[in-house]
Amino acid sequence: MSSSQHVLGGEGTTTAPAWSRHDTHWVLSLFGTAVGAGILFLPINVGLGGFWPLIIMACAAFPMTYLAHRGLARFVLSSKHDDSDFTDVVQEHFGAGAGRLISLLYFLSIFPILLIYGVGLTNTVNDFIVHQLGFAQPPRALLSGVLVAAMVAVMLGGEKLMLRAFAILVYPLVAVLFGLSLYLMPHWQVPSTDIAQAPQFIENLWLAVPVIVFSFSHAAAISSFANAQRRHYGQSARVKSDKILKYTAIMLISFVLLFVFSCVFALSAEQLEAAKEANISVLSYLANTYDNPLLAYVGPLVAFIAITSSFFGHFLGARESFNGLAVKHSKLSYQGADKLGVALMFVAIWICAIYNPSILDMMGAISGPIIAMILFIMPMIAVYKVPSLARYKGKLSTYFVLLVGVLAVSALLYNLIG
Repeated sequence: MSSSQHVLGGEGTTTAPAWSRHDTHWVLSLFGTAVGAGILFLPINVGLGGFWPLIIMACAAFPMTYLAHRGLARFVLSSKHDDSDFTDVVQEHFGAGAGRLISLLYFLSIFPILLIYGVGLTNTVNDFIVHQLGFAQPPRALLSGVLVAAMVAVMLGGEKLMLRAFAILVYPLVAVLFGLSLYLMPHWQVPSTDIAQAPQFIENLWLAVPVIVFSFSHAAAISSFANAQRRHYGQSARVKSDKILKYTAIMLISFVLLFVFSCVFALSAEQLEAAKEANISVLSYLANTYDNPLLAYVGPLVAFIAITSSFFGHFLGARESFNGLAVKHSKLSYQGADKLGVALMFVAIWICAIYNPSILDMMGAISGPIIAMILFIMPMIAVYKVPSLARYKGKLSTYFVLLVGVLAVSALLYNLIG
């Protein structure tokens, strides 16, 4: 397929081919990328804000998730070249200088998430060994090193092995999250519906935006996803990408909101605060709190599967963006850049897992706002700059996505000043 065919078809075809196994694999992969530490810590963060921020989050979650990721995929597909990854498209549309800055931000939007997953996975397994198995706490450096090395090893096996791993991990993850949500229903106690003083209520909601953005993000896999659709569907890539992303968002929001509501309604504010202080996911806290042998083992297992599957998707994005930056701005070959990037990321994730910083603080202060710049703000700016995206000017969805991005970034600035 030529570049001219790609531009005409990718932006012009309105009829999608029939649904295929390829599409299902990508829905599962994107779902697995999104369901990680963010989702498992979302009940803690949103639950502490009270009832009404939870309700507003539920209403806004689908448009936030679907419209933002659709915009990023359309941006990647707007390139005149068939083989362009995210860094190539940014440089094509914004020039070399701005391209370098945005490409660096893209890498920085993904890389801290890998650090979070290194911490979350180590804490989950460590908590399981101590509380469920009753063994002594293993040396943290050894435990984290083995876990991170195992995950990186799967990624080095290539895209096919990663997609196979997603297919294996996501089905039990969906089933157990759904079952756990139903199990917690008899323990529901709806939080107080009194609206706090208006300024405090608005502040709680505003500061929750970066964590919500982080929790539902599968932006790290969008560049690889969009290019896979371009290779597979050619002229129908854009319309097919939109459809896959819509089903991904529906699946993600349906399961996650049920899980979040169940956890928040089943735990008191004091218990949510205790989980935050322990720096463990809500599943690990539930396993330690409820006197249920099945939950004691299933909770940490699901947390492990969720974090692992999400790690794969984000490692894919971080690896791609690092390689793009290194090859364009150094004398390294692609293979040399890839080896260096994998080695540096492994060491950094391992050190962070040993250090054990607060996961929620990292989400709100680092990852959420940077993701917002790349996922929400930059593609919407491109709508007003890139001719092939000009059809989306003035759309309500464009303004909505831009507003969410501004709220997330401003929350970061507020936290820094405060």
